[in-house]
Amino acid sequence: GEKIHIKRGPEKEFVQFAAPQAPVAAVIPEPVSRATEASPGASAPAVNDMYDAVPSPMVGTVYRKPSPEAAPFVEVGDVVEAGQTLCLVEAMKMYNEIEAEFKCKIVEIVKADATPVEFGETLFLVERL
Repeated sequence: GEKIHIKRGPEKEFVQFAAPQAPVAAVIPEPVSRATEASPGASAPAVNDMYDAVPSPMVGTVYRKPSPEAAPFVEVGDVVEAGQTLCLVEAMKMYNEIEAEFKCKIVEIVKADATPVEFGETLFLVERL
């Protein structure tokens, strides 16, 4: 195990931790590996050679509008410029703008307004222009 020396004033205190059990560490990576392998397979059918996926850079909630009463940032068929806001992803009360990385046309809106999204999950399918 590990031993930590803590000094508070004139006295020293020793804290000893047991070594982590190997089977627990071995079990944890397996589900992560399977989830990682399953994610590309799940999103692969939606993305084809003609279209690019716009993935979520974080886990959160997708908002297609800047406020509940406002119009959506984009609709299917819209042509957007690089840097234009496509949607917001709220994570821990922070609203993060998801912007187009290049000029493109919105082909499909994959995630509906106010729905949860995972890291790397496709938000939009776009056609480069």
